[in-house]
Amino acid sequence: MTHGVQKLIGLLGVALLAGTTYAQETEIGYFNEPGKVSLNTFETVKSDTSAFDKVKVRVGGDFSLQYQALEQETASGIALLDLSSGFNLATANLNIDVQLADGVRMNLITYLSSRHHRETWVKGGYIQFDKLPFLHSDAIDKIMEKVTVKIGHMEINYGDAHFRRTDNGRAILNPFVGNLVMDAFATEVGGEIYYQNNGFLGMVGITNGQLDPTVTRHSTDPSIYFKLGYDKQVNTDLRTRITGSYYSTNRTARNTLYAGDRGGSRYYYVLLPEDADTGESNHTTGRFNPGFTSEVQAIMINPFVKYKGLEFFGTAEFSKGKSATETEERAATQLSGELLYRFGGNENFYIGGRYTTVNAELAGYDDEVNVNRLQASVGWFMTKNVLAKLEYVNQEYKDYPTGVIFNGGKFNGVMLEATISF
Repeated sequence: MTHGVQKLIGLLGVALLAGTTYAQETEIGYFNEPGKVSLNTFETVKSDTSAFDKVKVRVGGDFSLQYQALEQETASGIALLDLSSGFNLATANLNIDVQLADGVRMNLITYLSSRHHRETWVKGGYIQFDKLPFLHSDAIDKIMEKVTVKIGHMEINYGDAHFRRTDNGRAILNPFVGNLVMDAFATEVGGEIYYQNNGFLGMVGITNGQLDPTVTRHSTDPSIYFKLGYDKQVNTDLRTRITGSYYSTNRTARNTLYAGDRGGSRYYYVLLPEDADTGESNHTTGRFNPGFTSEVQAIMINPFVKYKGLEFFGTAEFSKGKSATETEERAATQLSGELLYRFGGNENFYIGGRYTTVNAELAGYDDEVNVNRLQASVGWFMTKNVLAKLEYVNQEYKDYPTGVIFNGGKFNGVMLEATISF
């Protein structure tokens, strides 16, 4: 039996199991449902949506497949890998959510297939407490009406962009095919404490600062991060939200804030030399990583406004840091804005654009480099769990030194993606 057939059978099995589980009992409290129903959701809200009577298990999944038709060029004189139009490797997630007790749930996500690991492996998991019933304290119960605690090896809540990004097979909440150019995403071991009250949001987190922790002796300080924000449904037509986030680690063996997504970029094999490996080692093509592997301080500000069908989401990110071999800090700035219009019955269709620009100092380079990306997208929610989208992308690299493959680098073209979440 081929690997592809085995994968297809496995995905069908997951879908059947998920359908059976959903038909029985899958109401999970303090939980963002997969699919269109969770568009423009961020943190889970402090409302008890499901009465607890026994342990419940919800099995779900995400599946995405793209058709890629991109062209590329470089002024560096380096021969590029020859690209053709065709389908990329399908990506898929297996999601397990368990209601363990009243206000206590567990999440576990497994990547069944990704650019970085074609075999099955665990992304991470956490336990979330919105109540602490086992303490039998009225005072603590009152506090927990506005407090949430998350503990695990989990996706950290730095910024708001990670709520709208593609996470391997889960692409249904991303109106575009690609994520941001400088893609802040990391899974680290730690905990987060939230306070939510009348639209106000406060969060503080502390982690080990590493993707792949170890108990061997090394010099590592914890990462500390926090978020402050306000989210208000002003009236039936208008919603506004703005948050500011800060992330800091002073010393770590290998920080991956801008290199933590092992799912991989959606733009396969762009601007690689003709003899490059097309396996797992080149899964980040099309992204920009400033290389802050030892020390990093980052600030992200995210405004969000939705008026009827018109929607704006912005990102302003300012970071600085260095690698273990550097003596001086470098800086990187990312500015991004996306404007969408959702229309049709239940806003099942949308059209929109996003422009992103990154300016950064790189180790060994005398001048700042610049990366600009324009994305235009149209999408159709066939059902609340199925989305098809078509994107035009144009990305340009500027101010790279002569002889570097990104000198005069550019790729553009069309991406078609179909994605399912349930």
